[in-house]
Amino acid sequence: MSAETDAPQKPRRTRRPARRDAAKDADAPTMTEGPPKAPRLVADPVLARQALSTMWQIRRFEEAVDDLFARGLMHGTMHLSIGQEAVATGACLALTREDLITSTHRGHGHCIAKGAQLDRMMAELLAKQTGYCRGRGGSMHIADVETGNLGANGIVGGGIPIAAGAALAQKLRNTTNVAVSFFGDGATNEGAFHEGLNLAAVWGLPAIFICENNGYGMSMSSSLSMAVPRVSDRAVGYGMPGVTVDGNDVQEVFDAVTEAVARARAGEGPTLIEAITYRHKGHSKSDQNLYRTREEIEKWRAADPIGRFEATLLDAGTLGQADVHAVRAEVLEAIRAAIKAGNAAAPSRADELLSGVYAPVQE
Repeated sequence: MSAETDAPQKPRRTRRPARRDAAKDADAPTMTEGPPKAPRLVADPVLARQALSTMWQIRRFEEAVDDLFARGLMHGTMHLSIGQEAVATGACLALTREDLITSTHRGHGHCIAKGAQLDRMMAELLAKQTGYCRGRGGSMHIADVETGNLGANGIVGGGIPIAAGAALAQKLRNTTNVAVSFFGDGATNEGAFHEGLNLAAVWGLPAIFICENNGYGMSMSSSLSMAVPRVSDRAVGYGMPGVTVDGNDVQEVFDAVTEAVARARAGEGPTLIEAITYRHKGHSKSDQNLYRTREEIEKWRAADPIGRFEATLLDAGTLGQADVHAVRAEVLEAIRAAIKAGNAAAPSRADELLSGVYAPVQE
């Protein structure tokens, strides 16, 4: 996708065989024939409400974080995924609590979608003792091992080999758990991407690699940083299926990940999923967005995943307007409670900094 297109283009979902001659090669892995179908969210009010609530939690949490940074009440840096909520929500909806994920520097959404507590997340970003990492990790290193989140990563592509290792562990332990790695389009040009996917394919690991292609690696358009039209085209080189989906459509993401998870649990190896999406905000809090036009941003705002999903549910009669308003109100109250709890918590203590170091400094 060229991030410089005049308007958001809804990508056609594509399935790519592991090799160009896969039809002639009986051993070449392909997407599972007759895979289990993900439930239609518009047909299930409970799942629909859950998905909508998760997307709103991600949106409101990040809006609150943006405001706290702007007011000087939160420090360090942050990378927002506002506009990308459908990817984390749809993907994690297809997972169990026991499945594992690795995240990125833009990882608040993954953490929330995997089931993290909002108050502990907020406390972490506020450098409080009650945070997930006792206030020491902050925005780019948040983790919640209890829900299977092995952590965000400040290194571009750094979570990919970790996910491959986690998937290897599951295979050696003979579990049916899978490991999912989230990363951006910029990470697909890192060595860790190529090494991690190759290893996962060679060893047939239960891994799903999800590229959140928001069109830019920092300020570099993805259309200028790779010679193939789709990130999913790269799956061919590793002998695994690759699929491109509309990352602003929570159902499409849910469908693709459900299918990939089924393949992985059945011992059929990894899958590369490219989700086409867009971040409304800059790369980080210091990004002035000089490489994007206001028109481009506004056109993608019109394709906002939350608004689209709400309209779909209302049109189908799955949820009523009162239900939608109730979800919004509940989420807003939860975010306010998280901020209040975070502010009231004790600050992280500098004199305990070395207590989490595996090999303490010798005096």
